Order: sequence, then structure tokens, then C-alpha cells
Amino acid sequence: MNKSVAVLITCHNRREKTLACIKALLNSSWDEKYLVDVFLVDDGSTDQTTDAVKEKFPRVNILHGDGTLYWNQGMRLAWESASAFNSYDYYLWLNDDTLLKTDSLSVLLSSSESKQNRAIICGSTASAMTGMVNYGGWEQRRKIIIEPNGSLQSCDFFNGNCVLIPQSVFNKVGNLDPHFKHAFGDFDYGLRARKLGIEIYIAPTIIGFCEDHDLVPEWRSMQVNLRMRLIGLYSPLGCNPFEFWRYDRTHHGLMSSVVHFVSLHLRAIFPSLWQDSGK
Repeated sequence: MNKSVAVLITCHNRREKTLACIKALLNSSWDEKYLVDVFLVDDGSTDQTTDAVKEKFPRVNILHGDGTLYWNQGMRLAWESASAFNSYDYYLWLNDDTLLKTDSLSVLLSSSESKQNRAIICGSTASAMTGMVNYGGWEQRRKIIIEPNGSLQSCDFFNGNCVLIPQSVFNKVGNLDPHFKHAFGDFDYGLRARKLGIEIYIAPTIIGFCEDHDLVPEWRSMQVNLRMRLIGLYSPLGCNPFEFWRYDRTHHGLMSSVVHFVSLHLRAIFPSLWQDSGK
């Protein structure tokens, strides 16, 4: 019997990147026993992303947001819609700025099968410019990203750029936490899964390429005035202290929540202190 895979993507005004991502995905090779459907949330794009996707990839299922969903809420909507459409054997999170290698799906699916489809498989990405691994699975104790070494390796949590979640895990953990707007949802999901006894592994090889995001966000930039830094801190694309509080309180305890709540505001008010210290 064929097995089914739902690929979940959310986007906003990155038409060319979104098209390139879907093209690379559909150019990937996988066993014929797998049927792949794509669910794309276009979160209020004004650059004709939807029209371009319909023209080039008419089989993609397109959902619409109003521009206020961002990553976590957009992926929640895609996942909710896909799971209502069909009981898929696998759900693949995929960022629209990630370009998969041709063997990526095969690597992810075979990795999942080797663990009886009871574990989360995270795909690591590298920068095409530097070759350095930049997104993937993390070790919590040392706070380091784990580099693929040809074998499955256990990790504690992960970036959401490319993550394969079998149906058994979805049935146990559920969807992404609705309290998060943009960030935290991917790290939170991995830590919630671990608490439920679910193992997480990184795939044996790099699965694709994705460039690093800006190293210094607006809320920590000395080039931005204080008012705008604080607005940036509380924006969905910043590091919302109340969402961070929820994440920390859930996974690291009250003391960590308090420390980070205070330090986030200090970093926004006095960014030069951290810049001078190189942190």
C-alpha cells in the first residue's frame, strides 16, 4: 500500500524563494510507494506568490492568511488543514527559503523507517556560500548545533527548516503550540516530544541549503533608536518577552524565565553592552 506525505510550507512575499523551494522539493527523488502532497499557506503576500505557484505548480494546495500568521501560526494552519484533508503517514515541515538536495526526501523517509516511524527526523541545512551547517538539530547541554556524520544522531530540539514527523508522533504530540506567533514553536515542539518519550534524530547527511538570517536583529541594533528597538523586541519577528517567558517557564523553570525576561529588555535598552562583550 502507498504511503502519504504532506509537505507543509508557509510564505510571505518571497515569491522567487518560494518557487525555488517547491521546485527543488518536486525535483527530489523518492520511492514510488510514497505519495506527496504540498500544502502552502500564503500569508497575505502582495507579490503575486499565489498566482505564480498556481501557474507553475497547479497541484499545490494553497491556503490563505491575512499577513498576521507568521511562521508558527502559518505552519499550524497548514498542518491543521493537511490533517483534516487526509490522515497522512508523514508530515514534512519545510521552510520556503530551504532548497532540498535531490536525495533529501529519500534520506528522511528511510531514516524514519529505520526507527519504525516512531521518531522525529530533523534535516540539517548548510549555507551554500560557506558550506557551514546553520540549521538543524541541537544539543541542549552544550547549546551547539550537531553536524551530520553519516549516521543518525540524537538531538534535543531542532530548527523547523526541514523536519519529518510521522503520524504516530503527530497523534501523540499534536500540532504546534498556538501561543507562539513566529518563533519558539519549533524548539518547543521538540522539547515537548522529548518529554513524551519520543526520540529525535538528525538525518545522516545535509539535506539542503539555506542562508543565515540577519545576525543582528533590529531590536539589538545600535543603529536603531530605543523606541524602535522596543517595538522590534515585542514584534512577532523580534523576541517577544511574554512568548519567551512561556517557552522558558514550560521547559526551563521559573528562574530561567525571570532572568531572560529581564535580560531581553536590557539587551534592547543597552545593546552596546552585549556588542562590546562579543555576545
